[in-house]
Amino acid sequence: MFEDALDLAENKLLLLYIFYKIKLPISNIQLTQIILENNFINYFTLQQYMTELIASNLLKPTEQKGKHRLVITQKGDNVLSLFKGRISETKIQLIDDYLKIHLENIKKELTVSADYTIESNNNYLVNLTASEDNFTLIDIKLSVPSNKQARDLCSKWREKPSEYYTKIINLLIND
Repeated sequence: MFEDALDLAENKLLLLYIFYKIKLPISNIQLTQIILENNFINYFTLQQYMTELIASNLLKPTEQKGKHRLVITQKGDNVLSLFKGRISETKIQLIDDYLKIHLENIKKELTVSADYTIESNNNYLVNLTASEDNFTLIDIKLSVPSNKQARDLCSKWREKPSEYYTKIINLLIND
């Protein structure tokens, strides 16, 4: 029983550590991906821990451009700084290594958005955005005639947002 309590505490501290290292509000889906890819906690236990961390005011939900995110609170930072030593070095190293490889993609997911909705039978509205530090760099809305075009635009925007942003700016400025 005592060992279970230690595991519970370590796992919650590990979650706080991930938020601390990323330094950005992230979605539950992104956190779930990090945890499950590293086989730290099963999905259902993770969701329970997240609910408990939010209820304890160690994490707080926030909304950015209509998307739900989570961020570590000052209280969460304080708890982590006091008890970080209780997280195993192996787990810390795994998270640090994982974030070295995946942090840029996580940031890109947070700062780049590409969505589409159907307007009418033959029309789709595509919304492409890029932001930095809660500042919108570009927000484009396009109407296209097919679902395939809408999906293709979203896919291309997600792959190379900075390249397309630069091209659009250059087209508008240099013309």
